[in-house]
Amino acid sequence: MTESRRISIIIADDERPARSFLRALLEEMSDVEVLAESENGAEAVDAIRKLSPDLVLLDLEMPVKGGMEAVRSLSSEEMPLVAFVTAFDGFAVQAFEVNAVDYLLKPVDAERLRETIDRAKERLKDGSWRATESENLTNVLDDYEQVRREGFLERIPVRDKEDIILIPVTEVSSVSADGELLHIATVANTRHIINHRLKDLELRLDPSRFVRLSRSAIVAIDEVDRVTPLPGGTYAVMMRNGLEFQSSRIQSRLLRERILRI
Repeated sequence: MTESRRISIIIADDERPARSFLRALLEEMSDVEVLAESENGAEAVDAIRKLSPDLVLLDLEMPVKGGMEAVRSLSSEEMPLVAFVTAFDGFAVQAFEVNAVDYLLKPVDAERLRETIDRAKERLKDGSWRATESENLTNVLDDYEQVRREGFLERIPVRDKEDIILIPVTEVSSVSADGELLHIATVANTRHIINHRLKDLELRLDPSRFVRLSRSAIVAIDEVDRVTPLPGGTYAVMMRNGLEFQSSRIQSRLLRERILRI
């Protein structure tokens, strides 16, 4: 996509008012062209194959084929950029965030939609985006199915010499990675270490209660005491137990969306 060409979009949602609302928001943007609307996943797949859009705004839950099934129907060569649109689904949101797949929560906010368009335009400048998008979407489907099957953790087992302690997830303040080790800090500021991958643990933590700050840190939203803006659009995050973390630039957008916006 050249800098001057508008980004082409297909809207797929089974609810007419939701499609009309998204179209109205998009028509306010001079760098966007809406190619078509689809009311189910099967129509969306046909439209994608026929029109080859840059980006599809794909509702997660639709009749005939849902958003996930629609993605599975497309080859990597056919795959456009995808941003899922959904009412809050903790399992789905967790899979999206872990795999860096964009999503919009209903009701869609105009500013957040603008961020999605800008992010898509940046991605399209990279000639390898299609392979990356296909891989990310494959991973998100696999992780979504896994986390729905296994559910969110209620407690985390950690070793203490010969014993195994079960830490309720409600008592976890933060989890930070150091190589292959994860450091768990509780609300009372007790510390534990487990050998586990942060990505795998993140999938099992309820995203309505936890937010990722960077590649190496996840924190409990209710345990955040204050947030201080830093240069470059990042934040210093102070927890109630006294620990401090810094958000990455990418995750700062998520932080603003999840806990810094009224």
